[in-house]
Amino acid sequence: MSTFDRNSRYVKFAGTYMTTDREGRAVLAVTPAALPVERELGEHLRRDEQRLDHLAAHYLADPTAFWRIARINDSLTPDVLAQRRRLKIPVKG
Repeated sequence: MSTFDRNSRYVKFAGTYMTTDREGRAVLAVTPAALPVERELGEHLRRDEQRLDHLAAHYLADPTAFWRIARINDSLTPDVLAQRRRLKIPVKG
């Protein structure tokens, strides 16, 4: 899966399969990522201008892991958490 960064949840937790697109071409598709259950480290009281990628860099040592913070806070997209002050933080790992 060279299209994804090596730390991507799709590289780590998804598979691929061949399918046919609308034009009849064989294409490689990605399955949904079968993510493990997240354990909670604790809560973070967010200050103004703190973004999820900043928090992911601090707590998880990976700014691209912002999706893990969104997921543990029951949010499909990070934008939903924009106004939330208290955020659950997952355990690094």
